[in-house]
Amino acid sequence: MHTGPLHRHGIVVGITVIAGALALSACNAKTTTPGKKSALDTIKKNGKLVIATDASYAPNEFKQNGQIVGFDIDLGTAIAKKLGVTASFQDVKFDNILPALQSKKYDISLSSFTDNKEREQSFDFVTYFSAGTGLMVKTGNPLKLSPDDLSLCGKKIAVEKGTTQEDELTPKSSTKPDAGARVEKCKQGGKAAPVKVSLDDQNAANLALGNGRAEAVLADSPVAAYAAKESGGKFEIAGKAYDTAPYGIAIPKNENELRDGIQKAIKDLITDGTYKQLTDKWGVSDGGITDPKVNGAAG
Repeated sequence: MHTGPLHRHGIVVGITVIAGALALSACNAKTTTPGKKSALDTIKKNGKLVIATDASYAPNEFKQNGQIVGFDIDLGTAIAKKLGVTASFQDVKFDNILPALQSKKYDISLSSFTDNKEREQSFDFVTYFSAGTGLMVKTGNPLKLSPDDLSLCGKKIAVEKGTTQEDELTPKSSTKPDAGARVEKCKQGGKAAPVKVSLDDQNAANLALGNGRAEAVLADSPVAAYAAKESGGKFEIAGKAYDTAPYGIAIPKNENELRDGIQKAIKDLITDGTYKQLTDKWGVSDGGITDPKVNGAAG
């Protein structure tokens, strides 16, 4: 679900968009190229905001009785209502979301994306939550694993593909200069690097812990906590969450009217109390924020 501080996506609604209708002048939010409509204009004309989300990341976005539900889903629905349209969510594999968003297949993504500097180079983000990374282990923590020491070195760690947790376990490179935090920590301590077990979605990562394919799971803190709570006593959280960073709604670059409209919608939802109702409903109040920012990556 978060490079800099490391989480998933680090929580999107679907509308068919007419090709070429989405170009916005990069100048300012109020100026559009003559003859071109902004993405927000197109969304309002169609009455629908198409949102991409990876529905495997409970409690933020997941499936229940065939329906996509969760905190991000409720928030996206409320944002769309503030914009005067309906939210249409599309279930998309996490590491496919940003490329699809770049090609304007979807309007935005609400999928527990950590707003970080690397992602901000290609997308705009409006922050809406604060999350860290949590370590999930088998109950009783038989291997005595902790996120704060070298105990994960050499261990098999399950992560979802495309997440900042995966980056944490991936050696840094020219394309990912901020990756490899835990790899470096183990190297400096004279230990073997963790064995990265990258899987297509969070459910598969959790399953890997249960069937012995992995010895621990790294995921966004609210997601890890929820998975442990719902595991029927099989899993628990070891230590405290770390690398706290903001979640952001991902928006294609230069769609400034849409970006600013979403930021205003979140501010209004905070002011009218809806936002708190939603964080309380999903048990994620600890990560609630009061001031949504545009491109608010830490560091």
